[in-house]
Amino acid sequence: MKKKSISYSKWGYIFILPFFLCYFIFSLIPLADTIRYSFFEYYRSGIKEIGPTFIGVDNYASLLKSDMFKYGANTLTMWVIGFIPQIVIALLLAVWFTDIRLKIHGKQFFKVVIYLPNLIMASAFSMLFFTMFSTNGPVNAILMSLGVIREQIDFMGSALGTRSLVGFMNFLMWFGNTTIMLMAAIMGISVDIFEAAEIDGCYGVKRFYYIIFPLIRPILAYTLITAIIGGLQMFDVPQILTNGQGTPDRTSMTLIMFLNSHLKSKNYGMAGALSVYLFIVSGILCFFVYKMTNDNDPDGSKAAAKRKVKEERSRRK
Repeated sequence: MKKKSISYSKWGYIFILPFFLCYFIFSLIPLADTIRYSFFEYYRSGIKEIGPTFIGVDNYASLLKSDMFKYGANTLTMWVIGFIPQIVIALLLAVWFTDIRLKIHGKQFFKVVIYLPNLIMASAFSMLFFTMFSTNGPVNAILMSLGVIREQIDFMGSALGTRSLVGFMNFLMWFGNTTIMLMAAIMGISVDIFEAAEIDGCYGVKRFYYIIFPLIRPILAYTLITAIIGGLQMFDVPQILTNGQGTPDRTSMTLIMFLNSHLKSKNYGMAGALSVYLFIVSGILCFFVYKMTNDNDPDGSKAAAKRKVKEERSRRK
């Protein structure tokens, strides 16, 4: 008698089917539709609807002649202002909290406190900073009462002030999430590795550079990639802080704010072309970050083999 075998593999496909259906309906189809609209002239002029009329790559050419590069530079500047202190402080806190020798008490409490700003909505954060740093706000009042300044400072009246506020808010909102991820990565390193490093006299900066940094590289790559994507999608904080105007003189206007202006004017063709540009730039930047942070030779065997080949060639010569 032949025994009937029961196959459970089909259940795996059944369970993941809802995800792929949702992805196909709500992500893949809109993405394809956005790319399609980018090749069409499609906008509204008053109550009159123009298009859709196929115009090829004219939308892409028009964007290259617009202020898109200026807004891209604005986005990059504000992202750098927020991300550099974010990754530095997150690394310092992660190494500090995971160091067994320090015996820090109340780690769970500190983790909650560090992560709390991430739970605050960006709109609430922006309104709070708008109120605090306005010309008649509490920050100016405190500085004047202490005698630090004589006249009120218009923080949002200069490019440096507005960009610094946007970068500072992004730093406060996201450094807690980055710290928790890096702490998890460091805690995943075996204690035996640290003990062996201490026996060999590897302490302090060397311990971080030769042990921690190489082993948390995959998490660092993930952090950088998600930060780049989030930076390119920067919208809510500068939009609320500057009332959608990118003041002063559009120095805080981001690419997504530029995209939103096209959507407001119902210019779906230009909005689609800008979305495609953002998609391409995101892909290129993430690819370079992945290649720079991905270690294809963790044990050094490939490098040793290359050195051996070079030595053999030099001997033959």
